[in-house]
Amino acid sequence: MNHDQTDHNPPHPNINAALVLADGTVFWGYGIGAEATVVGEVCFNTAMTGYQEILTDPSYAGQIVTFTFPHIGNVGTNDEDIETSPEHNPGGAALGLIVREDITNPSNFRAGKHLDDWCRERNLTGISGIDTRRLTRHIRLNGAPNGVVFYNRAGRFDIPALIEQARAWPGLNGMDLAKTVTCPKPYSWDETRWVLREGYGKQTSPKAHVVAIDYGIKRNILRCLATSGAKITVVPATTSAAEVLALKPDGIFLSNGPGDPAATGEYAIPVIKELLETSIPMFGICLGHQMLALAVGAKTVKMHQGHRGANHPVMDYNTDKVEITSMNHGFMVDKDSLPNNVKVSHISLFDQTLCGLELVDRPAFSVQHHPEASPGPQDSHYLFDRFMEMIEKHA
Repeated sequence: MNHDQTDHNPPHPNINAALVLADGTVFWGYGIGAEATVVGEVCFNTAMTGYQEILTDPSYAGQIVTFTFPHIGNVGTNDEDIETSPEHNPGGAALGLIVREDITNPSNFRAGKHLDDWCRERNLTGISGIDTRRLTRHIRLNGAPNGVVFYNRAGRFDIPALIEQARAWPGLNGMDLAKTVTCPKPYSWDETRWVLREGYGKQTSPKAHVVAIDYGIKRNILRCLATSGAKITVVPATTSAAEVLALKPDGIFLSNGPGDPAATGEYAIPVIKELLETSIPMFGICLGHQMLALAVGAKTVKMHQGHRGANHPVMDYNTDKVEITSMNHGFMVDKDSLPNNVKVSHISLFDQTLCGLELVDRPAFSVQHHPEASPGPQDSHYLFDRFMEMIEKHA
């Protein structure tokens, strides 16, 4: 529900939540989940499915997610579609959610819990009943804003104070969030991808050992690596090159994650540079892609609104095929800053931004999109097999 941004009174007594942006824009609505106040960057995701995976993706740390698809919560929630790893520190996912319609009772054979109850248990707050089309247009025109979701059952609001709270939040530029979502200690992973009527499997005969550096890794990335034949050891984001090499990896994986890659790069780039010198095969996804680019001398920049959805067309120059991909990123690699030893492997067909790179003098490559999907199409699953083939070639 929208309201004149200069009027700080709810339009009727039943209102118990508000979304307040740093520019003073106010959206009135109804609270979801936990009664709380959260402040962060407001973004939007265009995926039609997978809201539970999105809300538990550590890459959304520091962000409040607007779902452009109106019917969120209809299939409920379950214990299987969670993307934060078991070893992650608490709270390493989205700050909150913004939806158009009220959450209805779930109707799906996999549903275990109502989304509202699930959010309340996880201390996750949100707002329903607002015009998400208007909000999405606002973000597209003005960029991703700072905002506050305020849920108060008593319906008492101090809008000027909330505006100041949104304005005071520092924003994602320069913010290192990988340390807030990474695992506290190394752990092993052998679970493989989910199969209908069977659930998740287990990798019992791995072909190679992969060390995954966790900047905010998703479970389904680990499952895809295991399904492709990897024995996996996950290590914290601040792990040194010597500690990685002591594990005797056949391959090194750089994970997705939240925040500004340049800020995380303060401690991660020297490690990646040292690991590249060993010529051990390396594969990066999303933040890991950006970290690899920074390590070879390229630059990253904040995007106007980012790419978040499950229908992004990407051209793979190695195969001349177009794949439909999942994306979730607010920073990108500046393709004009790539050094001579790096070639472009993938490009976005939406806006021609860089979506993949390969080193010509090292066995290393990366992609900006999420080949593991969850949610989204599985067109890019082959990248995990490509990584394992690279490991076998350089064994």
